[in-house]
Amino acid sequence: MGTMVMMLVLSVGTEIAAALANRPLDSEGTATWGDIGDTALVLLSIAAMTPAVLLAAYCVQRRPAGTVSSVDGRLRWRWLATCFALALPLVLLMVAVQALMPTPAGESEDLAWAGTATFLTGLATVFILVPFQAAAEEYLCRGWLLQAVGAWCRSPWVAIAPQALLFAAAHGWGTVWGFADLVVFGVVTGWLTIRTGGLEAAIALHVLNNLVGMSIAAAFAGAFASDGTAADMDWADTAIDVPMVLLYATAVLWVTGRRRERATDADAPGEPNTSLPRLTSQASTAAHPTGRYPDPADDA
Repeated sequence: MGTMVMMLVLSVGTEIAAALANRPLDSEGTATWGDIGDTALVLLSIAAMTPAVLLAAYCVQRRPAGTVSSVDGRLRWRWLATCFALALPLVLLMVAVQALMPTPAGESEDLAWAGTATFLTGLATVFILVPFQAAAEEYLCRGWLLQAVGAWCRSPWVAIAPQALLFAAAHGWGTVWGFADLVVFGVVTGWLTIRTGGLEAAIALHVLNNLVGMSIAAAFAGAFASDGTAADMDWADTAIDVPMVLLYATAVLWVTGRRRERATDADAPGEPNTSLPRLTSQASTAAHPTGRYPDPADDA
């Protein structure tokens, strides 16, 4: 409800501003601000979900809003930076492989340069807004939805499956391959959220994936006007993307395991640290005997 209210306020405010600025209308009778401006509004409307999720956690569940981010009650910035470092080479490798793939039959290879001014404006828009947009989707799906379902069940997979399906459905129905790719992304990032005890791993991959893709799109004329999403992937893109996601998950879990081993080696004899960094079913620290799960970045 909070998200809908915020999106409605943004929409009404945009229409009023457009009327005052005498902006032209699109084919559906909605005021348009141009390809970059309309893209910015879409990104802003999605980013509005984050404060709504945090407010819901505080008002409805009566718990600190920060517990949506991680079991430490905050976003763990050093761990987030580590996850960015793990994701970046894999995302860039995926883009490079996709660029080398032949153009599917029926698709045009004609790509026109957007122009320096348009490219720089689009690039600035992407770098400013995409991190908030991608993080908002994670706060909704891997944060609010996963924790809400997890509060009523013991198996993590019962909590992971619904949010992965809803995440894929929210991108629209394009191809079977695209839907499957989004489900895999939702399942893997949901599992990483539980295993690492927070949203950092999911946010890092999601932000970089969108950031790189949209930065490339900013270079081409009309790319922002396209209504295509990840749901429109063909089998070739899915065959490249899924292994990248799985490799990233493997890297994150390996780093988490290594740090847990070092933390265990540092424990006093006879008092081994056997806890796993994970989200509890109540999205709190009450289930852990020390009242706090170890931060994967504590020894970074």
